[in-house]
Amino acid sequence: MNKIIKFFEKDQFAAMCGIKLIEARPGYALARVNISEDHLNAVRIVQGGLIFTLADLAFAAAINSYGQVAVSISSNISYFKSARGGELLAEAKEVSVNQKLANYDIEIFDENKELIAKFNGTAYIKKEQIDFEK
Repeated sequence: MNKIIKFFEKDQFAAMCGIKLIEARPGYALARVNISEDHLNAVRIVQGGLIFTLADLAFAAAINSYGQVAVSISSNISYFKSARGGELLAEAKEVSVNQKLANYDIEIFDENKELIAKFNGTAYIKKEQIDFEK
């Protein structure tokens, strides 16, 4: 198993939500969640917070995949279509990176490859290294 994926299995909140990281490499990550009844809000559509969390995990894995601790300093999301069931995928792609800041675009799709939302995140890159083996 990819050491980055294994490392992010320790994200307890994402795990509680049923989110799984399925691919990760420097500057890129793909995460998935299978929608259950627990993910629906009062009007029977997927809760926006779950979609945000899915995108945020993909963002975290992509930016931290270089082995240097990076933390979000800004993120925003726009929702385009409601989701009701099936699965959702979040694909994070690097837009820009330098010694201190990185910017990523994350697209969230349903199982039919229809765009559900777009997330943009900016991260601050710290000096600490990540030990993926712990």
